[in-house]
Amino acid sequence: MFFAALREQIGQESLSVTIPAGGVPVQVLREQIEKADPAIALAFAEQPRLRVAVNQTLVPFEQMVQPGDEVAFFPPMTGG
Repeated sequence: MFFAALREQIGQESLSVTIPAGGVPVQVLREQIEKADPAIALAFAEQPRLRVAVNQTLVPFEQMVQPGDEVAFFPPMTGG
């Protein structure tokens, strides 16, 4: 899933990908979807502090993703 400015820039809310049975780190998943879609690669490149959540929990890019997991990418949040 893509949120906030990423969703607007990419032009889609979500993307389905196949995760191997043993899982992959979020970083590997990120690289795979960047290679598959130039719009995603551009949007990610413009967000150097990109955040990620797996199953609605913030995680580092080293976190393993398993088949059936929900992965969400979003820009850093600000607030006050």
